[in-house]
Amino acid sequence: MTIIFNKFADYLRLIKFSHSIFALPFAFTSALIASDGIPSLHQIFWITVAMVAGRSGAMGMNRIVDRNIDALNPRTACREIPRGIVKTREAVIFTIAAFGFLLLAAYKLNPLCVKLFPLVLLVLISYSYTKRVTWLCHIVLGIALSLAPLCAWIAVTGSFDFRILPLCFAVMFWVAGFDALYGLQDIDFDKRHGLYSIPSIFGIRASLWTARVFHLITIGLLIILIPLFNLSGIYLMGIIIASGLLLYEHALVKPTDLSKLNMAFFNMNGYISITVFLFTLFDYLILL
Repeated sequence: MTIIFNKFADYLRLIKFSHSIFALPFAFTSALIASDGIPSLHQIFWITVAMVAGRSGAMGMNRIVDRNIDALNPRTACREIPRGIVKTREAVIFTIAAFGFLLLAAYKLNPLCVKLFPLVLLVLISYSYTKRVTWLCHIVLGIALSLAPLCAWIAVTGSFDFRILPLCFAVMFWVAGFDALYGLQDIDFDKRHGLYSIPSIFGIRASLWTARVFHLITIGLLIILIPLFNLSGIYLMGIIIASGLLLYEHALVKPTDLSKLNMAFFNMNGYISITVFLFTLFDYLILL
């Protein structure tokens, strides 16, 4: 039993399961807006399954594709595949199983989710290769995570509505911004090995300013949701708090001091997504 538990823990570390907190709250935010209240337990459960499975499959794919690069990078050489803790074959099986659960969740939600599954799968898989060809890889990652609110909307309504796009683009720019910051850790490695990122192509200061602009756009897009869905001052209060958290995140990262980068990446972004979700939830609960 201990062996099984330890192996399961290895897989969770492989895909950085704790980072699921980034996009999942935005999926729930979208589900709340789509339902104009609280979604059904059936929808909540299968949206959660879809989100966790999709992200797990995407991360598994990323680890497989990047296994040789990870082995060369001092920062990532301790990851499970380079160290041999998880074999490549095992990671492939895990990734296929995760995408299988994503398809099952789509089937359990509605026919449009099933029809969109191949497109979603293409986006989730393609991100792993983009750093080899373009510094726009951060945007591609943002697009991948922006599928969370889009697919949650479709999961609840069974249809597409242009009004949800500001939330999708908000997630895209938010993710692209903090991923540009996160890429600062590998700036020298990426330059030496011909990998593309905003930091490796444009430098530290340009990366910081790009992230700032992206996050300013994020806040603007989140505010646009207020008139679109008749959200109240409660939601606006959440956006103000999230804006403050973003400001603090950027204050942690300076051109001459990147020591707090991990704190800015994980802690602050987790708080931001949860804050937006909670205040959207409060908006609907209080006004019901």
